[in-house]
Amino acid sequence: MAPDGFSHRETLSAEALAQLFTEARTHNGWVDRDVPDALLQQAVRLALFGPTSANCLPARFVFVRSAAGKARLAPALAPGNLDKTLAAPATAIVAHDMQFYEHLPRLYPATDARAWFVGDAPLIETTAFRNGTLQGAYFLLALRAVGLDAGPMSGFDNAKVDAEFFPGGTVKSNFLINIGYGDPAKLYPRGPRFAFEEVASIV
Repeated sequence: MAPDGFSHRETLSAEALAQLFTEARTHNGWVDRDVPDALLQQAVRLALFGPTSANCLPARFVFVRSAAGKARLAPALAPGNLDKTLAAPATAIVAHDMQFYEHLPRLYPATDARAWFVGDAPLIETTAFRNGTLQGAYFLLALRAVGLDAGPMSGFDNAKVDAEFFPGGTVKSNFLINIGYGDPAKLYPRGPRFAFEEVASIV
């Protein structure tokens, strides 16, 4: 702890920033190497530390790994996503729990946050989707942080995925992430990025 009472942190190393951002890529092909369950568990645990409103933590994850699981997922996939998903060592279904607020007495005991949501369907939907999406992004970075590659994607039938994997109706799929060790030979050239001035301002 610094003398002024604040903890001062340095920018991550160039190597760490490269692993998380500048050299990380969205992978479409995979080398033949297994992904340990322990790394998936570690990535989820890391993602749970990312901020969500009132610590609501609505994200839910299903890891589709087995041949039987892939067979259940395949009918929901767009044709362009089929082969790379079947070949991936694991595919995460990133979803959100529409009854997340029932856990708020445990997760946010500072006040009766559950009461903010009960009976307010639009607020529930907006909060679950926004914060579940944030958690999906945290999870993507966590995968990279533990040394894995990822290929996030839409291009699937959410209703079919929900019927197959979340039949209770209270959990809704958002997007998918193929997970493994990427094959650099199957990467497309990196697309361009905006300059700071094109997308941001400081006022």
